[in-house]
Amino acid sequence: MTPTKPVVELRTATAADAETYALWGTDELFCRAAEWTLGIPLADRAASLRGLNTAPPVDLLRLSAWCDGVLVGYVDIQGTEPTRRELGYLIGPSTSWGRGLGLAAARAGVHFAFDRMGLGTVWAEALDANAASVKILQRLGMTETGRGAASTYLGRATHYRQFSLDRWSRT
Repeated sequence: MTPTKPVVELRTATAADAETYALWGTDELFCRAAEWTLGIPLADRAASLRGLNTAPPVDLLRLSAWCDGVLVGYVDIQGTEPTRRELGYLIGPSTSWGRGLGLAAARAGVHFAFDRMGLGTVWAEALDANAASVKILQRLGMTETGRGAASTYLGRATHYRQFSLDRWSRT
């Protein structure tokens, strides 16, 4: 029997969602992969995330990703250009990885950006050393457009790979 693909629904991020996000900060692997600082007290991390959810910067739209009634991540659509924005996505905790949730959340983010926001182009970056994230962007039909800044991923030197998708070229 073929496993079913997860279906992710995006909802406006709330203060309550930030409490769940903050719990992911107790997962060392998640923190290292997501570039979250380790050792921040839960209450402090929750307060910071609540602020991003309830009073985000003008260039950030954060959407909570839900699957089967469970908060599994979030999608960020960021930027101020009227027709072009950056897509970001995060799935937590690390025990949720490898189930197709990242692809489902990113796909829902692309649909939201094009169908609800009317954007013409969505772009994203993924660290070359994060093969799963690169594969997600490729599976979305994004075209690789260039090499970004140097960085590290799980202690390994790497660089960002940049991708883009136009609403008219998506599949």
